[in-house]
Parts: sequence; C-alpha cells; structure tokens
Amino acid sequence: MRKMLAVFKREYLAAVRKKMFIFMTLFFPVLMAGMMVLPGLMMAKGLGEKNVAVIDGTGELRDAFTGSDRGARAVGARRDLRQQLSIEYVDSGGKAVDGVAKPYLARLAADRRSAAKLDAVLLIPADAFDGKNSKMTFYSRAATDIITQERLARMANRAIQRHRLTSRGIAPDALDSTLREVPTEGVQLSRTGEQKKGGELNFVIGFIFAALLLIPSLVYGLEIMRGIIQEKTDRVVEILVSSMSPMQLLTGKVTGIAAVGLTQVSVWILLGVGVASFGAASAMVAGINVLQFLRPMVFVYFVVFFVLAYFSYVCVYAIGGSICNSEKEAQQLIAPISMMMMLPWFLMIGIITNPESTMSVAFSLSPVYGPITMFVRTLVSEPPLWHIGLSIAISLATVFVFFWVTAKIFRVGILSYGKRPTIPELWRWLKVA
Repeated sequence: MRKMLAVFKREYLAAVRKKMFIFMTLFFPVLMAGMMVLPGLMMAKGLGEKNVAVIDGTGELRDAFTGSDRGARAVGARRDLRQQLSIEYVDSGGKAVDGVAKPYLARLAADRRSAAKLDAVLLIPADAFDGKNSKMTFYSRAATDIITQERLARMANRAIQRHRLTSRGIAPDALDSTLREVPTEGVQLSRTGEQKKGGELNFVIGFIFAALLLIPSLVYGLEIMRGIIQEKTDRVVEILVSSMSPMQLLTGKVTGIAAVGLTQVSVWILLGVGVASFGAASAMVAGINVLQFLRPMVFVYFVVFFVLAYFSYVCVYAIGGSICNSEKEAQQLIAPISMMMMLPWFLMIGIITNPESTMSVAFSLSPVYGPITMFVRTLVSEPPLWHIGLSIAISLATVFVFFWVTAKIFRVGILSYGKRPTIPELWRWLKVA
C-alpha cells in the first residue's frame, strides 16, 4: 500500500504542478465558452446582407416583401439568424413569370462585384392562391442557401394564407389575432408530482456534464498511455517493477491521474456554479428553479459516474501503452477503440431528448457506456432507483474485469519490446501472467 501511495502521490503532484494544468484548469471554461459563442457570432456576421428578387406572378403580395406586413416579418426575425435581406419586389401579375424572371436570373449569374448582382431569386406562380399543384421556385448562387430559402418561403406562404382567408370573408383586422401563435412552455412532471421548468436549459446542461465526464477520461487516458510508453522507452519501468509489483504500479498510476481529473473537473464545476449564480435571480423571475439543476445528488452522481467512466476508459489506454513501443503505434491501435467508446456522445441528442427510450435504457445498463448514459438520464429525467443501482453494479463489475485484464497484460507487456503482440499472444499473456 505504501508503495502504491508513493506512485499515486508522484503522478498527482507531477500533473498538478505543470503550468499547462493550471492554465487549462482556470481558463478552459473560458475557451469552451468562446468556442460555443464565437462561431455563432462569426456565422451571423458572415451571413451579412443578401440581395434577393421576388417575382410575384399573383401581383398581390407586395406588402409581404416591402415591410408593410409586419406579421410576416416577425416570423422570419424570430427564428432566423440575423441575416439582412434586401428584397427587390417585382409585380408580374398578368405576365409570364418565367419571361419576367430572365433578366433577374441573368443578374444572379453576374459577377459578385457588380452593383446589380443578386444572391437569390424567388418565383411565385400566378396560381399560388388556388392551384393545387402550384409550386414556388427558388434560385440562388449556392445550393445550400437554405436559410434564405426558408425565410422567403415563410414570408410568401404567410401572405398567401392571409389572402386566402381574406377572400373567404375574414376581416383583415381580425387576421393577426386569428393567426397568432400560442407559445408552448415545457414542464417536467416528476414522480412526486413536482413541476420543473427550463427544459431547454436542461438540454444544454446535459451536454455540458456529458462532456465533463467524457473529455477528461479520454485526455487523461492518453496521459497514462504516453507515460507508460515513455517509461518503457527509457527503461525506467524495469527499475520500478524491481521494487514493487506491476499491480501496485498500475493502481498508483491510474488512481493518481483519476485524482488529477477530479481536481480539474471540480474546479470547472465550482467556476460554473459561481458564474451561474449571477444569472440565478433572472432565472427565478422567469419561473425557472435553478436548484433543480444544482441539487446535491447531481454532484454525488457526477463523482460516482465520473470515477466509473474514468476507470472503464483508462484501462483500455493502459493496455495500449503496455503492448505498444511507440506513441504513434499506440494511437493507431487506440483510435478505433476510442471511437467505439464515444458512441454515447454521438447519440447524445437522442439520449437527452428521450431518456426513457429502449436505446437510452440499454446504453445506461451496458458495460463501458453505462456511466455517461445513466448520469445524463439522472439529469434530464428520473430513472428508477433500481436502474441506477444496476448501472453502478454493472459498471463496477466492468471496472473490476477491465482492471484484472489490464493488470495481467500490464505485467507482461511493460517488459516486452519489439513487435506488437497479436490477439493470440495477448490471450497467452492472460493465461500465464
């Protein structure tokens, strides 16, 4: 035990004393916030202003595109990014729409530096009000200009709907109240009957905590793999195993780096709680109970599932470091395995939005994937206690098996050099170690 604690202390102190560790611990949340906010700002700015032409074959939709129809404008402004549209409305009522559109389509193909250039052209057929098979056509410079297409289509369709209702005897003044949308508020009803608001915030928090579980496990797993390979290369490991058992060395390394990860994540959570406290007052005013996201059991579950996820993942990296002789070789071996271990992250949207689905329950009760999936389920819903207990038991059994296998391979692999062992050779190591 004393030797294992010595390895634990050495690994922990060597990591936390690094300047990069201190920098990333204090500024990683800022970097992550910047990575989430800046792309949105840059994208909104990059959308800029677009010059579009609307060729209206009905001749009745001028108000929808010249600013008079504020209802149609509101629909686009509420749902779209901040993109400015400079709309050139063309009344082609009584004329062939295709013929009127030709010069505008020519401007669409003009040089971008031309003052008369257009970015998109929308053609509205003359039978848009009554034709069952009528269809608007959207031309643009890019096949992926979906935002502009959807925005113009909503504005046109809203105006067409208003015209149809007006032609059927509904007064124009009553249209706004008739077409007014009723907002929907999401409320989670717990098993005890408690009502919890803030579903969108729960969605975001689920992603954040899932990242806090997954990223440190992968990062520090790589650290352990690199450390083992470096010690094998420098022949330091031969000196270490002469004074302690491989099991003591492995346990000290793994638990030491686990403590480093817990330290870093704890600081991130405390910083997040400190920042969130400033917005708690406004959230309370909005009717959102912040305490439902910061309840004590969240942090208890986080520590439990973080440790389980960490030990599940790090054993795989320890095996990679034991059987490989270079970091490049180990990364080639671990890369496909890491992709498989990240499967819950790729399916996180489905897990968060439907935590009681068969897929979510199956992942939460399966080895390796259980810690992350079950923790997210406890965040966004209230899974049965036996689900949580069974998930922890399965994860503990998985960690025990992984640790046993890792110790067996580690015992032989750390003193093996040359060609990377094959699967049959690893099986023989398990039997003889």
